Amino acid sequence: MTTLERWHVGPWTTHGTPPGEPFEPGRRRTPDELNFDVVGLARILGRRLSGREELQVRLWQNELRPTHTRLCGVHTLADPENSEQLRTAVLEALAWLAERAPAGYEFVYTDAVYLRPLTDLSAEVVTVDAVVQLAAERGDALPADRLAASQVRRSAAGWFAGDAVCNWSGPYPSAEEAADAVRAARVELANQLVEAGHADLAATASRWPEVHVEDQADQAATK
Repeated sequence: MTTLERWHVGPWTTHGTPPGEPFEPGRRRTPDELNFDVVGLARILGRRLSGREELQVRLWQNELRPTHTRLCGVHTLADPENSEQLRTAVLEALAWLAERAPAGYEFVYTDAVYLRPLTDLSAEVVTVDAVVQLAAERGDALPADRLAASQVRRSAAGWFAGDAVCNWSGPYPSAEEAADAVRAARVELANQLVEAGHADLAATASRWPEVHVEDQADQAATK
Protein backbone atom coordinates (compact mmCIF):
# COMPACT_ATOMS: atom_id res chain seq x y z
CA MET A 1 0.00 0.00 0.00
CA THR A 2 1.38 3.40 -0.97
CA THR A 3 0.94 6.69 0.84
CA LEU A 4 -0.06 9.91 -0.84
CA GLU A 5 2.57 11.34 -3.16
CA ARG A 6 1.45 14.92 -2.61
CA TRP A 7 -0.02 16.36 0.55
CA HIS A 8 -0.54 19.51 2.59
CA VAL A 9 -1.40 20.28 6.18
CA GLY A 10 -4.88 21.72 6.64
CA PRO A 11 -8.35 21.16 5.18
CA TRP A 12 -8.88 18.78 2.25
CA THR A 13 -12.60 19.43 1.83
CA THR A 14 -14.92 22.38 2.13
CA HIS A 15 -16.32 23.12 5.58
CA GLY A 16 -19.64 21.87 6.86
CA THR A 17 -22.17 22.50 9.60
CA PRO A 18 -21.89 20.05 12.52
CA PRO A 19 -24.94 17.80 12.98
CA GLY A 20 -27.64 19.49 15.03
CA GLU A 21 -26.50 23.05 14.34
CA PRO A 22 -28.37 25.56 12.11
CA PHE A 23 -27.51 25.38 8.42
CA GLU A 24 -25.49 28.19 6.83
CA PRO A 25 -26.67 28.29 3.20
CA GLY A 26 -24.02 29.46 0.80
CA ARG A 27 -21.26 29.21 3.43
CA ARG A 28 -21.08 25.68 4.80
CA ARG A 29 -22.18 22.26 3.62
CA THR A 30 -25.00 20.42 5.33
CA PRO A 31 -23.87 17.23 7.13
CA ASP A 32 -25.07 15.11 4.17
CA GLU A 33 -23.34 17.37 1.65
CA LEU A 34 -20.08 17.24 3.60
CA ASN A 35 -20.29 13.47 3.97
CA PHE A 36 -20.71 13.23 0.21
CA ASP A 37 -17.61 15.41 -0.24
CA VAL A 38 -15.60 13.02 1.96
CA VAL A 39 -16.62 10.04 -0.16
CA GLY A 40 -15.70 12.06 -3.24
CA LEU A 41 -12.31 13.02 -1.81
CA ALA A 42 -11.32 9.38 -1.40
CA ARG A 43 -12.45 8.63 -4.97
CA ILE A 44 -10.39 11.54 -6.31
CA LEU A 45 -7.34 10.25 -4.46
CA GLY A 46 -7.68 6.80 -6.00
CA ARG A 47 -10.15 4.75 -3.98
CA ARG A 48 -11.94 2.31 -6.27
CA LEU A 49 -15.60 1.45 -5.82
CA SER A 50 -17.66 -1.45 -7.07
CA GLY A 51 -20.26 -0.89 -9.77
CA ARG A 52 -23.02 -0.89 -7.17
CA GLU A 53 -21.14 1.62 -5.02
CA GLU A 54 -20.57 3.89 -8.02
CA LEU A 55 -24.28 3.80 -8.79
CA GLN A 56 -25.09 4.73 -5.20
CA VAL A 57 -22.69 7.67 -5.40
CA ARG A 58 -24.52 8.88 -8.52
CA LEU A 59 -27.85 8.64 -6.69
CA TRP A 60 -26.50 10.66 -3.77
CA GLN A 61 -25.10 13.19 -6.21
CA ASN A 62 -28.46 13.62 -7.94
CA GLU A 63 -30.11 14.42 -4.62
CA LEU A 64 -27.40 16.53 -3.01
CA ARG A 65 -26.05 18.25 -6.12
CA PRO A 66 -28.96 18.69 -8.52
CA THR A 67 -27.07 21.31 -10.57
CA HIS A 68 -23.52 22.59 -10.82
CA THR A 69 -24.73 26.04 -9.78
CA ARG A 70 -26.63 24.86 -6.72
CA LEU A 71 -26.49 26.77 -3.45
CA CYS A 72 -24.60 24.68 -0.92
CA GLY A 73 -25.77 24.29 2.64
CA VAL A 74 -29.41 23.48 1.90
CA HIS A 75 -29.56 19.92 0.55
CA THR A 76 -30.16 16.81 2.67
CA LEU A 77 -31.11 13.25 1.84
CA ALA A 78 -34.84 12.70 2.21
CA ASP A 79 -34.60 9.10 3.42
CA PRO A 80 -32.97 8.70 6.88
CA GLU A 81 -31.81 5.19 5.96
CA ASN A 82 -30.12 6.59 2.88
CA SER A 83 -28.42 9.21 5.04
CA GLU A 84 -27.22 6.47 7.40
CA GLN A 85 -25.86 4.52 4.43
CA LEU A 86 -23.90 7.62 3.41
CA ARG A 87 -22.47 7.91 6.93
CA THR A 88 -21.33 4.29 6.69
CA ALA A 89 -19.67 5.04 3.35
CA VAL A 90 -17.88 7.98 4.99
CA LEU A 91 -16.41 5.73 7.67
CA GLU A 92 -15.08 3.42 4.97
CA ALA A 93 -13.62 6.37 3.04
CA LEU A 94 -11.97 7.75 6.17
CA ALA A 95 -10.45 4.35 6.96
CA TRP A 96 -9.04 4.25 3.42
CA LEU A 97 -7.59 7.75 3.84
CA ALA A 98 -6.11 6.91 7.24
CA GLU A 99 -4.14 4.03 5.75
CA ARG A 100 -2.57 6.39 3.22
CA ALA A 101 -1.65 9.30 5.46
CA PRO A 102 2.07 10.10 5.23
CA ALA A 103 4.24 8.97 8.14
CA GLY A 104 3.85 11.36 11.05
CA TYR A 105 0.45 12.70 9.95
CA GLU A 106 -3.20 11.77 10.42
CA PHE A 107 -6.50 12.61 8.78
CA VAL A 108 -9.10 14.08 11.15
CA TYR A 109 -12.78 14.63 10.33
CA THR A 110 -14.50 17.48 12.17
CA ASP A 111 -16.12 20.34 10.24
CA ALA A 112 -13.94 19.25 7.29
CA VAL A 113 -11.32 16.61 6.58
CA TYR A 114 -7.95 17.85 7.80
CA LEU A 115 -4.44 16.45 7.52
CA ARG A 116 -2.61 17.21 10.74
CA PRO A 117 0.89 16.41 12.00
CA LEU A 118 1.14 14.05 14.95
CA THR A 119 2.71 15.91 17.86
CA ASP A 120 4.05 13.00 19.93
CA LEU A 121 7.72 13.92 20.40
CA SER A 122 8.55 10.35 21.42
CA ALA A 123 7.34 8.91 18.11
CA GLU A 124 9.66 7.14 15.69
CA VAL A 125 8.92 9.82 13.08
CA VAL A 126 8.41 13.46 14.07
CA THR A 127 7.58 15.75 11.16
CA VAL A 128 8.93 19.25 10.72
CA ASP A 129 5.31 20.40 10.50
CA ALA A 130 4.72 19.01 14.00
CA VAL A 131 7.76 20.82 15.38
CA VAL A 132 6.72 24.08 13.72
CA GLN A 133 3.19 23.72 15.10
CA LEU A 134 4.40 23.04 18.65
CA ALA A 135 6.78 26.00 18.52
CA ALA A 136 3.93 28.22 17.32
CA GLU A 137 1.71 26.99 20.15
CA ARG A 138 4.46 28.09 22.53
CA GLY A 139 4.45 31.53 20.93
CA ASP A 140 7.37 31.28 18.51
CA ALA A 141 7.28 31.53 14.71
CA LEU A 142 10.82 30.93 13.50
CA PRO A 143 12.33 32.37 10.29
CA ALA A 144 13.36 29.01 8.83
CA ASP A 145 10.11 27.18 9.49
CA ARG A 146 8.42 27.52 6.08
CA LEU A 147 11.35 26.37 3.99
CA ALA A 148 12.31 23.68 6.51
CA ALA A 149 8.84 22.13 6.19
CA SER A 150 8.80 22.34 2.38
CA GLN A 151 8.51 19.59 -0.19
CA VAL A 152 10.26 19.56 -3.56
CA ARG A 153 8.42 19.45 -6.84
CA ARG A 154 9.11 20.19 -10.47
CA SER A 155 7.52 22.81 -12.70
CA ALA A 156 8.23 24.05 -16.20
CA ALA A 157 10.68 26.57 -14.72
CA GLY A 158 12.68 24.03 -12.72
CA TRP A 159 12.65 22.50 -9.24
CA PHE A 160 11.10 24.40 -6.33
CA ALA A 161 10.87 23.95 -2.56
CA GLY A 162 7.51 24.98 -1.17
CA ASP A 163 4.12 23.96 0.12
CA ALA A 164 0.66 23.57 -1.40
CA VAL A 165 0.27 27.34 -1.76
CA CYS A 166 3.69 28.93 -2.28
CA ASN A 167 7.16 28.20 -3.57
CA TRP A 168 9.59 29.33 -0.88
CA SER A 169 12.83 28.72 -2.75
CA GLY A 170 13.91 28.11 -6.34
CA PRO A 171 13.90 27.39 -9.15
CA TYR A 172 16.86 24.99 -9.04
CA PRO A 173 18.39 23.01 -11.92
CA SER A 174 17.91 19.72 -10.07
CA ALA A 175 15.74 18.14 -7.40
CA GLU A 176 18.80 17.47 -5.25
CA GLU A 177 19.73 21.16 -5.15
CA ALA A 178 16.19 22.07 -4.12
CA ALA A 179 16.26 19.37 -1.45
CA ASP A 180 19.62 20.68 -0.22
CA ALA A 181 18.00 24.09 0.30
CA VAL A 182 15.36 22.46 2.49
CA ARG A 183 18.00 20.49 4.42
CA ALA A 184 19.95 23.69 5.06
CA ALA A 185 16.77 25.36 6.33
CA ARG A 186 16.22 22.42 8.67
CA VAL A 187 19.68 22.92 10.18
CA GLU A 188 18.83 26.59 10.66
CA LEU A 189 15.49 25.67 12.20
CA ALA A 190 17.12 23.32 14.71
CA ASN A 191 19.54 26.08 15.73
CA GLN A 192 16.71 28.61 16.01
CA LEU A 193 14.72 26.21 18.17
CA VAL A 194 17.61 25.87 20.61
CA GLU A 195 18.12 29.64 20.70
CA ALA A 196 14.40 30.13 21.39
CA GLY A 197 14.50 27.71 24.32
CA HIS A 198 12.93 24.71 22.59
CA ALA A 199 15.76 22.22 22.90
CA ASP A 200 13.26 19.37 23.20
CA LEU A 201 11.90 20.20 19.76
CA ALA A 202 15.36 20.57 18.25
CA ALA A 203 16.31 17.17 19.67
CA THR A 204 13.83 15.50 17.33
CA ALA A 205 15.83 16.56 14.24
CA SER A 206 17.38 13.10 13.85
CA ARG A 207 13.86 11.69 13.45
CA TRP A 208 12.60 14.19 10.90
CA PRO A 209 11.67 12.39 7.65
CA GLU A 210 13.67 12.83 4.49
CA VAL A 211 12.78 15.79 2.30
CA HIS A 212 9.92 14.65 0.09
CA VAL A 213 10.70 14.97 -3.61
CA GLU A 214 7.82 14.62 -6.02
CA ASP A 215 9.22 13.28 -9.27
CA GLN A 216 7.69 13.38 -12.71
CA ALA A 217 6.03 9.99 -12.27
CA ASP A 218 4.36 11.22 -9.07
CA GLN A 219 3.05 14.30 -10.86
CA ALA A 220 1.59 12.23 -13.69
CA ALA A 221 -0.17 10.01 -11.16
CA THR A 222 -1.78 12.93 -9.36
CA LYS A 223 -2.89 15.03 -12.32
